[in-house]
Amino acid sequence: MARRLSGQLLVASPTISEPAFARTVLLVVDHDRDGALGIVLNRPTETPVEAVVPAIAPMFDEDDVVHDGGPVQPESLLTVAEFRDPADAAMLVLGRVGMVRGDEAPQCPDVDRARAYAGYAGWSPGQLDAELSRSDWIVVPASPDDLFRPDPELLWHRALERMGGPYARLALAPEDPSVN
Repeated sequence: MARRLSGQLLVASPTISEPAFARTVLLVVDHDRDGALGIVLNRPTETPVEAVVPAIAPMFDEDDVVHDGGPVQPESLLTVAEFRDPADAAMLVLGRVGMVRGDEAPQCPDVDRARAYAGYAGWSPGQLDAELSRSDWIVVPASPDDLFRPDPELLWHRALERMGGPYARLALAPEDPSVN
């Protein structure tokens, strides 16, 4: 199986009520016959990157925070960056955007932008396909700018608006439909 959804966004449909994924937008980092791995893009925390990994803090802006990347291994830190030299990436996901190597001694590659995520989302073989068949997720083409938005909490709305038509109307739905 090819990495068919790698580099795409998964936008949570309103039918997902599980708090870990309600109104989330995930970047699919890898998807193959063994399962899938994604990172939640739109849940910033208040924890400064420098407080967690000072060794790679120079890759980030001074006020950058760690984002909640998902419920799996929340103690692990994944870093996504837009590399000036794509060969420096551990794995490319979208254009020049890829994963920073997680070597024992963290190093600062030459990057234009970076974002740190605590944890990730994972799917066992066939699990993501089952969720897609139930329409739990809306697949949206990703843009590198989606990963580095200054206002990530608006990404769910912006990704749906970008799709147009009924998706743009869905972006206007209140979080709690009972207040509509």
